[in-house]
Amino acid sequence: MVETHTLIAHAHALLDADAVRDWSPNGLQVEGRHEVRRLMTGVTACQPLLEAAVEWQADMVLVHHGWFWKGEPSRVIGMRRRRMQTVLGADINLVAYHLPLDIHPDLGNNAELGRLFEIEVDGRVDAGGIPGLLWHGRLADTLTPEAFAARIAAVLGRQPVHLGPQGGSIRRVAWCSGAAHDLLEQAHELGVDAFVTGEVAERTTHLARELGLHCLAAGHHATERCGVRALGEHLAARFDIEHRFVDIDNPV
Repeated sequence: MVETHTLIAHAHALLDADAVRDWSPNGLQVEGRHEVRRLMTGVTACQPLLEAAVEWQADMVLVHHGWFWKGEPSRVIGMRRRRMQTVLGADINLVAYHLPLDIHPDLGNNAELGRLFEIEVDGRVDAGGIPGLLWHGRLADTLTPEAFAARIAAVLGRQPVHLGPQGGSIRRVAWCSGAAHDLLEQAHELGVDAFVTGEVAERTTHLARELGLHCLAAGHHATERCGVRALGEHLAARFDIEHRFVDIDNPV
């Protein structure tokens, strides 16, 4: 068991959460009970995840995609009312870490993806005003695009969309989890052979083809499962609490 504020203070300091400007508040978003024995983690604070937390009698739900995004409707009605009622009714703490969990050098989504894809990290560069958002490195061996796509599919459980040239080989790779397709040109400037992200846009197809850069979109959800799970495992070990990661299927 750990006091809620102690756990959050540790997570906040670990992720240096106040150092990054974000589109959603990082840290405690909805206050619940004052002690945590059971921590549930997931990618997004959607209704199925919240219901799983209630069934498991979780004291805290920790996610990558929380609530209260800039530009969203502010009224708590309909779907938002149901979500809020579920959390408040069960006295569950809702905690979210977005960009700080993408960029953390050890527990972040990009750090975990680098390990999963077996990439030796060469460095991280700032992108879109976010420090260390775009990662780059190299594979131990040169792979065909098909072989690299198969490696991604094996570790993430879904076949990535492959855009760009036909043929060629991949050794140097840049990557950023989530919806980072607008970093494609910056990745190309790093001199890499391929760029891996979660989501792509219609324009990404033409950019990848014309730049001659292999772009692999492995899924927004799929590329952002690993960070929040790693953070949950860290907190469970640190404070000797129960932890359960719940993966709510999302094809995007």
